[in-house]
Amino acid sequence: MHQEADHRVPVLIVGGSLVGLSTSLFLGRHGVPHMLVERHSGTSIHPRGRGNNVRTMELFRVAGVEPDIRTAASLLADNHGILQTPTLAGDAGEWLFKHIDPDGGLARFSPTAWCLCSQNDLEPELLKGARRLGGDLRYSHEMESFEQDGEGVTAVVRDRGTDERYTVRADYLVAADGPRSPVRRRLGIGQSGPGDLFANVSVTFRSKLLAEVVGERRFICCYLTDPDADGALLPVDNKEHWVFHAPWHPERGETLEEFTEDRLQRHIRRAIGAPDLDVEITGKASWRAAERVADRYSAGRVFLAGDSAHEMSPTGAFGSNTGIQDAHNLVWKLAAVLGGWAGPGLLETYDTERRPVATATSARASARSVEHSHPGFAPAPGIGGGKRGGILNVVLGHRYPHGAVVGADPDQEAVPEAMRLTGEPGSRAPHLWLRRGGERISTLDLYERSLVLLSDAQSAAGWHTAAQRIAGSDGVRLDSYRVGAEITYDPQGGEDATAPDWARAHGTTADGAVLVRPDGFVAWRAAGAAPDTEATLRQVVRTVLRTA
Repeated sequence: MHQEADHRVPVLIVGGSLVGLSTSLFLGRHGVPHMLVERHSGTSIHPRGRGNNVRTMELFRVAGVEPDIRTAASLLADNHGILQTPTLAGDAGEWLFKHIDPDGGLARFSPTAWCLCSQNDLEPELLKGARRLGGDLRYSHEMESFEQDGEGVTAVVRDRGTDERYTVRADYLVAADGPRSPVRRRLGIGQSGPGDLFANVSVTFRSKLLAEVVGERRFICCYLTDPDADGALLPVDNKEHWVFHAPWHPERGETLEEFTEDRLQRHIRRAIGAPDLDVEITGKASWRAAERVADRYSAGRVFLAGDSAHEMSPTGAFGSNTGIQDAHNLVWKLAAVLGGWAGPGLLETYDTERRPVATATSARASARSVEHSHPGFAPAPGIGGGKRGGILNVVLGHRYPHGAVVGADPDQEAVPEAMRLTGEPGSRAPHLWLRRGGERISTLDLYERSLVLLSDAQSAAGWHTAAQRIAGSDGVRLDSYRVGAEITYDPQGGEDATAPDWARAHGTTADGAVLVRPDGFVAWRAAGAAPDTEATLRQVVRTVLRTA
């Protein structure tokens, strides 16, 4: 069958929402040809999934689309925090938190920051970025079936506009096809976790008078707690376009048909505390929050990413961010294997690394919903009882105790209680400001298409020379930078000039070295010189890339 396929691509992506588009963007950055098929006619038209955390923005920064995303998000650039109040009439209520980064401390850990960009604004930017890089993205095209063998996957795709069918032969298939993933079901992959948590009806509406009621309270989200009309209010433009999440209880027999325009208008007015408020309903869509993680992230040459792999409560905006980061983890491994500089075993580490992170993160998201008393969420005993506290350790501090790493502590948790970005193998590499060829960059900007070795220009240990030899003789994408030569430390722009030098920041010495993966995670570090530097580094690289 595959010999007669109409199209041949290295990677086929099924699903063109945030995670599918991010997969396409990242593949394009690696120069990997691919096709994306999405059954809907275009990108999302509903303003949802708005919280893009700092780690996701780091990935978009390196992929070159951060400026466009921030421009698309400019209307909500001054919105911060979550307000909880009985109604918006008067000054009652309390801020669950008023600012994501109140003291500016995040700048010590990252070159970028959080971004409030709704899915309907973000997806077009990802689409444009992916197409600029040559991605073949096809909307109104639906994969109907697929088969795989030891050499690839053959899919049947239907053009929903013409009803014509064609076949696609790919080396690998990435299923970013949502929580009810047909691909996951076809593979027979089960799910674990508490299951459904709560349900909402998301309503878009127009109101010219609501801005006066809100006043200067520039929130990301407002939880309205009137027991007879609770819900969540989200601004779209802070002027006249808004979203309201109304609790829906299908477990009590409540149907979507009961959410009439009249009922929704009355509910919104009472929840806000303005009985004469103008409310023009412009759209509605139902959604369910759940806590589930797939039992496997792959089967043969097919991989799950995003909601097909995990479902999470929306509190904390963990779901889409975790999915985008899934894609980033998977793509560099696909690129390395397809490029011939890594062994197929590297792809097995996708599940090893990402599934424990999703399990811990989904539990944290449920716990966050309990902390915030999310409207409509009445948790059963034992649900949402996970670890609580801050979220930066989840966003930046997650790590890979096992996988494509050497020397990681196998007993550490995927999401530790404290955030440590000190160069430990399996953790996100530290951020420091540098100069390279007159340009000010972050260390994180060095990591995208190759392994990167950092060492000191004053060291006689020979790590830089060893890396160059291995890159030249072994066909491995391995770049090497000496701090003090190719790159220099640059504590300008308000950064503390007494910040630790690169070696101390990475937990090593001036005679040591740090090997960082294309996804910005530390693969290995050496505390000092080695008896045979080249042999040591070569063995580490082969172990990481599964070519040993």
